[in-house]
Amino acid sequence: MLQIEDTLVSLDLIERFFACDLPDCFGACCIEGEAGAPLTQEEFDILRKILPAVWDDLSPQAREVIHRQGVGYIDRSGEIVTSIVDGKDCVFTCYDSEGMCRCAIEKAFREQRIDFIKPVSCHLYPVRVTFHPHFRAVNYHRWKVCRAGEIRGEKEQIPVYRFLREPLIRAFGKKWYETLELCAREYKHRNDH
Repeated sequence: MLQIEDTLVSLDLIERFFACDLPDCFGACCIEGEAGAPLTQEEFDILRKILPAVWDDLSPQAREVIHRQGVGYIDRSGEIVTSIVDGKDCVFTCYDSEGMCRCAIEKAFREQRIDFIKPVSCHLYPVRVTFHPHFRAVNYHRWKVCRAGEIRGEKEQIPVYRFLREPLIRAFGKKWYETLELCAREYKHRNDH
C-alpha cells in the first residue's frame, strides 16, 4: 500500500497490467453489474443538464427509465449512481453497428457536442475509489468481464496506473500522479534487484 496525500493506493495499480480490449469484451463493464456507475452530486447535476445532447443516442428503454426515475438514483449503499435498464445496462449506453457497447456521454464529448467526458468513476474503471473519514482508498477492481483487458495489458506490459494516466490525473491531480509514477519507478527498481 502506498500513501499519497490523503489516499491509500493499492500496489495492484503498479504490479498488475491492464488495457481495455473493447473488441473482445464489447463494453461489458457498462452493461453488467447490479447498480449503475457511482456519481458525485455535481456529476448527477451535469448529467441532467447534458441529457438533451445525448437523448437521441439512448435506447427507447433507457429513455423510459429516465422518464420514470431520472438519470440516477440512490443505491443500497446510499450512493448516487446512474440509472440502469433491466437491472444491468447503464441508461447512457448505446451500441454501434457491430453491437459494441459505447458510452453516449463519451460519444457526445468526442463529437464536441458537450464538454464533459463521462463520470469520473467510469473514466477510472477498473480502479475504484472508496471514501473513508480520513482517507480515500484507491484500488484495482478485478472483474471477470475485464479479463480481456488483463490479458492485453499483460501482453503489452501496460501497468494499470499507466493505462489510466488521464483519468487518474483528472481525479487526483498531476502532482499526485507524478508522485505515483515516482513510487512505481522506485518500487520496480527495488524489486528488480
